Amino acid sequence: MNFDHLNVFYAAATNRNFSETAKALHMSQPTVSQQIQQLEDTLHVKLFERTTRTIKLTQAGYILYRYAERIIQLVQSAEKELTVFSQTLHGDLDIGASTTIGEHVLPYLLGNFKRQYPSVLLRMRIGNSQTIVDQLLKNEIHLGFIEAPIFHPLLQHFPFLEDELVAVCSDGYEHPLLAKKESMALKDLRDIPLILREQGSGTRQIINESLQNVNFNPNELNVVMELGNTESVKAAVEAGIGITILSKSAILKELKLGTLRIVNVKGVRFKRYFYIVSDKNKAQTTAAYTFTDYILKRFDSES
Repeated sequence: MNFDHLNVFYAAATNRNFSETAKALHMSQPTVSQQIQQLEDTLHVKLFERTTRTIKLTQAGYILYRYAERIIQLVQSAEKELTVFSQTLHGDLDIGASTTIGEHVLPYLLGNFKRQYPSVLLRMRIGNSQTIVDQLLKNEIHLGFIEAPIFHPLLQHFPFLEDELVAVCSDGYEHPLLAKKESMALKDLRDIPLILREQGSGTRQIINESLQNVNFNPNELNVVMELGNTESVKAAVEAGIGITILSKSAILKELKLGTLRIVNVKGVRFKRYFYIVSDKNKAQTTAAYTFTDYILKRFDSES
């Protein structure tokens, strides 16, 4: 039995869709179908019932699926332990990161990790936290890095870095309630124009939860614009359209240049952790395990 064929079968059985499997494994859909067919020919059994839209495991397929899961986990565990002796880490590492983490926290860490393990092929996708969770559930990535905890029966998460969100405006922003002031009242958020990340982003979730914790209804915010990435939000704020609330790590350059300034919001603090999220029922690849360990040790040494 060909292990590569078994791996493709396991991914297809998990995704229940050849197209999604092809995306997850970075293969063409005809290649996926061909390898499944070759496995069926080798075993002399039919593994899937196929329709134009979906695939369904046959009884033989269910039996093989149980064994395939155990075989793949054993192989991954063996590779993880043997890496210690080989001195060379290799393989693919697909990461999904929410916008703030992907654009402002991980890039320099990925660079350092790549220099240490040059044989690892790194790929990173950036999207909001919900998109990252969806990609993880579809086996499109090995690890997710998100800005808010996620509670899902198939996933596990743990914090790796504390972060603070702050309200910021352009240096020359003028508003009767804010002009040149270094602080503002919480109630003023009902009147001052706000430019925020979209619903579903980790940043927006933390803002809502922090306000609810101090009995402020997030629906009362004066949101005049919602944008899908942090850079667009910062550009709109610099243009004087309104103020925003963003991770402090995302505005370090603008603070240094003086194009943005922090305004303290009295009565609330927007504190959060960044989280690593993974599938709790699947053994991590050696590369994913090593990168997770690298991240945790890196930030533990700074705390």
